[in-house]
Amino acid sequence: MSSVRWLLLAWLVSCAGGVPVRSVAADDIDWAKERQFWAFRPPVAQARPVVKNKRWASQPLDFFILARLEQKNLSPSPETEKHTLIRRVTFDLTGLPPTAEEVEVFLKDRSAGAYERLVERLLASPRFGERMASMWLPLARYAEDQAHQVGSDTKFFYPNAWKYRDWVIGAFNRDLPYDQFIRLQLAADKLDEKQTEDLPALGLIGLGPKYYNRNRLEVMADEWEDRVDTVTRTLLGLTVACARCHDHKFEPITREDYYALAGVFASTKMVNKVPGKTAPKEDNSEKPPKEKMDPTTLHMVEEGSATNLNVFIRGNVERKGPLTERRFLQILSEGEPTPFKDGSGRTELAEKIASRSNPLTARVIVNRVWGEFFGHPLVATPSNFGHSGTLPTHPELLDDLAVRFMDNGWSIKSLVREIALSSTYRQSSRENAAQVSADASNELLSRMNRRRLTIEQWRDATLFVSGELYWEPGKTIDVSEPTNQLRTVYAHVSRLKLNDLLMLFDYPDANVHAEKRSVTTTAMQKLFMLNSPFMLTRAKALAERLTANPRESEKSRVQRAYQILFAREPEKEELNVALNFLAKPATVEMSRWEQYAQVLLASNEMLYVD
Repeated sequence: MSSVRWLLLAWLVSCAGGVPVRSVAADDIDWAKERQFWAFRPPVAQARPVVKNKRWASQPLDFFILARLEQKNLSPSPETEKHTLIRRVTFDLTGLPPTAEEVEVFLKDRSAGAYERLVERLLASPRFGERMASMWLPLARYAEDQAHQVGSDTKFFYPNAWKYRDWVIGAFNRDLPYDQFIRLQLAADKLDEKQTEDLPALGLIGLGPKYYNRNRLEVMADEWEDRVDTVTRTLLGLTVACARCHDHKFEPITREDYYALAGVFASTKMVNKVPGKTAPKEDNSEKPPKEKMDPTTLHMVEEGSATNLNVFIRGNVERKGPLTERRFLQILSEGEPTPFKDGSGRTELAEKIASRSNPLTARVIVNRVWGEFFGHPLVATPSNFGHSGTLPTHPELLDDLAVRFMDNGWSIKSLVREIALSSTYRQSSRENAAQVSADASNELLSRMNRRRLTIEQWRDATLFVSGELYWEPGKTIDVSEPTNQLRTVYAHVSRLKLNDLLMLFDYPDANVHAEKRSVTTTAMQKLFMLNSPFMLTRAKALAERLTANPRESEKSRVQRAYQILFAREPEKEELNVALNFLAKPATVEMSRWEQYAQVLLASNEMLYVD
């Protein structure tokens, strides 16, 4: 097979999410039939399934999980130990471990509602927004520079990108309704021109990739593709950008659909603007770098000249097909979609996406949040709900959650609350033979999934347990520097060269929308834990924390170490091994306690949550 054919095949597989499915021709699309596909039907509230075990379910979602388990003659796992539960839920809701004091209070509190009060406290913490922002920012391909730089030319970089990041954190903390969260990121400048506090939300588009020679049509077309791809995959779970060169091979998405959306972004200017001042004309030139940017500048978008695009035949900007009016996707419209008339169409696009009648929007975000808390989303392809994606493992549950999510005012916190309080979430992660035999991948959730922490959670936890983490929201930090002790969500994210630490622990490529994270296990990760200045500095700080009281016994220090790091007491064998190790002579480079602290920080238990 020729190299050209191999490239074509690889591209087709990429657009299909790796799943071989049927091909669709625009003229052959039966729109009425396509709208009967599960993802294009409006979600419907589901009747509560009948279950045999009347006492297990504690939240509505539990009935759906239990019913599937009982169909397979499986029983859910027992509730996990309290020390495991507080560690799990604290990591999931704040991205941090609990303190030893918080664990002790929770273990001693045997009153009714103790766990419910813990969940409410965590939801109210400002750390919640930071945790959820770590989910959102890779979806929005958040970054602060570009994938290219000629010499010292940084005119297309984003020194104030952190303002978008801080807005996202604040939006999750104040539980901004998700439909409004969408509207503001697409059209905050159009919704209320007198308000400026939400203008940073426009960074969703305003922080997108920019390329040199931006005045050339083929370069602009590449930028429009990024905007279409990011918006549709993030918010709708559809791979619309695959229709740039031809009708989508596998989905009811036409070239006209693609160029109708691309026209919205062709009618939008990316600007650097100081609120209250007129933004300069968009700079498409190749001028040298400008003076230092005003610290109040926002990287955002504004209305440009309303422009309808021609279809580019096979993506070639020199071969223009029919003119396409700006509008929404036909498959998500009733009949023929109505052209957008309000300027670029961003406001109308935002309303179409955030509408309750849109069958995808609520499902997509519910699926993403579910995946954050259970390790696996209900739809395994969270940015592809089309024919080439995977079917939901629990379609009735997904529908019911989506409907109730909208009924509850599109509240992310309400959704998270139900998940965290559910009996499904509180299960032990321990396996038994029957579960492994009947459900090896745990698709039915007969137990909780053991999950590896993200780089944000792991680095933050390492700083937290060593007593060094501090909070100062705002500008970006270089996480490569051992002295930088802010949360990892504030790390500099580069498209040009992703930070080595972030890349080592699977932070996504910021050049494109990232639907999920890889989880790799490499020798380099453990070598980092053994040799890096970051880990050696943390080990020293943790050792100093544990040995600060000269009158404390070694046994007590080891017990406290386990309480701080793992929210539990050491087992007898663990305690004996530790005491025997600490009793041996120190080396020149590190004290015994520093060595022991490093071993604990590098342990699998520190890297995983049960």
